[in-house]
Amino acid sequence: MIENQRALFDIPKEIAYLNCAYLSPLMHSVLEAGRRGLERKARPWEIGGDDFWLGPNRARELFAGLINADAEGVALVPSASYGMATAASNLPLGKGQNIVLLEEQFPSNVVHWVELAEANSAEVIRVSRPADSDWTPRILEAIDARTGVVALPNCHWTDGTLVDLVAVGARCREVGAALALDITQSIGAMPFDVATVQPDFLVAAGYKWLMAPYSIGFLWVAPKYRAGKALEVGFIARATHPLFKDQVARDMPFEIGAHRFDVGESANFALVPAACAAMEQLAAWGPAAIQKTLAAYTAPIAAWARERGLRVATDPLRAGHFVGIRFPGGLPEGAVERLAARNVFVSKRGDSLRATPHLYNDEADRARLLDGLAHLLGESRKEVA
Repeated sequence: MIENQRALFDIPKEIAYLNCAYLSPLMHSVLEAGRRGLERKARPWEIGGDDFWLGPNRARELFAGLINADAEGVALVPSASYGMATAASNLPLGKGQNIVLLEEQFPSNVVHWVELAEANSAEVIRVSRPADSDWTPRILEAIDARTGVVALPNCHWTDGTLVDLVAVGARCREVGAALALDITQSIGAMPFDVATVQPDFLVAAGYKWLMAPYSIGFLWVAPKYRAGKALEVGFIARATHPLFKDQVARDMPFEIGAHRFDVGESANFALVPAACAAMEQLAAWGPAAIQKTLAAYTAPIAAWARERGLRVATDPLRAGHFVGIRFPGGLPEGAVERLAARNVFVSKRGDSLRATPHLYNDEADRARLLDGLAHLLGESRKEVA
């Protein structure tokens, strides 16, 4: 278990921010790293050629460490949608095949697949939400000999319900389907192993559980697709060393694996060092320890809700860093705004009230949340204590 880390963040004691799945706050160290990086541009004569490679390559190494993969397979991207667009432009899909998605899946991992299916006279299959919150059996049933692509998250963004990606990956290999994953809502907060799941493409935006700034993320590409088509062709992504004298040559070789899929100007001197500082701290804590700590934090919230007839997925089927609460009669009017008025910050996603804490949340934050939920139910904490 990890001790409370609120001192590393700029969060006033009266604020109960349980909304990391929306936007994570930046740690002081991350903000400082970004500030120092931005200040370098004020003295550009101090920026050398190697600097365009050193920062991005350090970021690749750190992200690869979080997913147990090789840094050569990691590209820097600005968003999950950019990574999924790359995947969709490189995965083959034939007429009559299908693409398997989840109901209410996050749009960044939907739109490109719908367009790909339409362009190839293929079908999109959306697996409906199971009443028991167990997605995996329905997903496995949906994957068949006609499946060309399976595009999924690790946990659903509305409520944290989990998908058994090891089982799904095995089923994909069995039928010859490609597996494209958006793990934005889990990476950094729980362990992930590329070698076990064996995806073809994997993307993660950095501004949530990677605790990084907005507009930076990562794409990992399986070896068999690393000679594929990039959305951009920046010269930095086409060389292993800053050979500026060759920057106009059209035949510069693609020598560095998935680095060819980098977004242009990937050396971003503010975002890259900030993302590195965030991932260094995550690595120090360890995703497994983070997950264990957050699961212990959310368990009493889930239990409190269930005791009052509210619906929360059972713990084995729910990511420990999520609590998605559904009210039998629907979410009370203005629930999120009413909680915000009490300095309790959560999100509404679908028909779920989503609470997503991190290591900066303490017992007082949890008490504020339960006070607010009791108010929504017309109770008082004295009555329900």
